[in-house]
Amino acid sequence: MPSIPLVVAAICALLALAGTAYFALSMWAASGFQREMKDKTRPRFAPPVSILRSLKGLDPHMYLAFRSHCLLDYGEYEVLFGVSDANEPALALVQKLQEEFPLLQLRVVQCPLVLGMNGKVSNLAQMLPQAKYEYIVINDSDILVSRDYLQRVVAPLVSPKVGMVTTLYRGLAGKTLGSRLEALGLNTDFAGGVLVARALEGIRFGLGATIATTKTVLREIGGLEPLVDYLGDDYELGARTAGAGYQVELADLVVETALPDYGFGDFWVHQLRWARNVRDRRPMQYIGLIVTFALAWAVFAVIAAPFARWTSAVLVLTTAVRFSAAVRLGRGVLGDPRLIRALWLLPMRDFIALAVWLVSFAGQEVEWRGERFRLRKGKLHRS
Repeated sequence: MPSIPLVVAAICALLALAGTAYFALSMWAASGFQREMKDKTRPRFAPPVSILRSLKGLDPHMYLAFRSHCLLDYGEYEVLFGVSDANEPALALVQKLQEEFPLLQLRVVQCPLVLGMNGKVSNLAQMLPQAKYEYIVINDSDILVSRDYLQRVVAPLVSPKVGMVTTLYRGLAGKTLGSRLEALGLNTDFAGGVLVARALEGIRFGLGATIATTKTVLREIGGLEPLVDYLGDDYELGARTAGAGYQVELADLVVETALPDYGFGDFWVHQLRWARNVRDRRPMQYIGLIVTFALAWAVFAVIAAPFARWTSAVLVLTTAVRFSAAVRLGRGVLGDPRLIRALWLLPMRDFIALAVWLVSFAGQEVEWRGERFRLRKGKLHRS
């Protein structure tokens, strides 16, 4: 009868090998996505667009993010900035932007009503009627975009079957360890999960980095008001669009988000909020994430059976595939120029991610914008 350490080692090794297969799958999905995007003919479709950006507080590189939306190679578009507080500090940046680009349509929309727990969606719901154009692009206030951004996210909407377009994004890390760990996770694991989902079942969710759609589609799915209490509003928008029979497409470009200089505590809180939101909305898929901590399981297998050659072999194989997938996704797909220098943090990132995953099962509470909430079926309730 095998000893308990050998049984533990075998279980950990099996989890590590399952994770290794998952990382190989993510590389296959990345190759398929890039091949499709390379061969895809982008239609010449450039209708007038309203870009909606809800503001709350200041983000790193915020003015650069705002400014990138004023340098777009596109015909007619407007940018609306929604605020719920007349003393919103980001308004000074908008005013500076209006002075620098006086010929562009840059408007501030006052959003005095509190429609729900999610202030961003509350603002967006009040901004939408003020948008001049049928085609709508929503993105977070910290998103930096390239000059061809609008061309590439709006073009797929020429097809009546496509109801929404969303984009991959890479994290621009700050100076702290927490910020660097967050960027590493975004630029490897998160992107890999999106591409695997796309390859296996198609995109049935939205990403806050970009949601391009139309007023018609938003009306068909009930508008933005039903989402004012949801934490994962971007996920819900995509899910409801797909549920209405539309395709949700992933655009052939990557945008960038500037991450704050998280202390480790803030980093942990943010990771735990994301984890509990995913667990709440997709519980079975969330349990399946157990295999994505393959490197940690491989290390545990070696610790449990340090003199067994097969545990060492599993560790070597898992490490090789894990790092290869990180480079393939972060550098190959997302084009992160800083990824190679950050790879030494990958083992630490994996062990912390496993700890977050385990702790996430211990409750439903999340902290968001300094307040504590309880999650129930994706909705925020005050604790």
